Amino acid sequence: MGDWWTVGILVGIGVSIGVAVTGALRRAVLGAVIAAVIAVAIGFAFGDVAQAIGGLVGALCGALGAAPLVAGTLRRGGTRGGTAMLLAGASLVGAILAFVPIVGYLEAVAVPVLGWRLRRRSPDTHAGLRTLAKD
Repeated sequence: MGDWWTVGILVGIGVSIGVAVTGALRRAVLGAVIAAVIAVAIGFAFGDVAQAIGGLVGALCGALGAAPLVAGTLRRGGTRGGTAMLLAGASLVGAILAFVPIVGYLEAVAVPVLGWRLRRRSPDTHAGLRTLAKD
């Protein structure tokens, strides 16, 4: 099929690694760094520089796209373990779908867009309802 297909696979796997590591560590920057190192290592193991760069870009997109979801889930009372398990399952599905041509590239676009939408939709914290509470 060509080099573009294998780069797309590594992009999708990188996105999945970024989502899983960010879900497990609950830190966007640390998750992005660790996911990038893992994805680049996989890229060099199964290809060359193009695959490694694809994995790097995918890992950064996945980690930074999953960060608002992780932060929002934990802020709303979700458990750390539950959040990590759900994101690990989602990243496993994403890694499997990365082997479909072009889907890996779509994952690299969709995850940050969804993360941006979640960040934009999150409500501002204010004390409005505490004034209505009766003791």
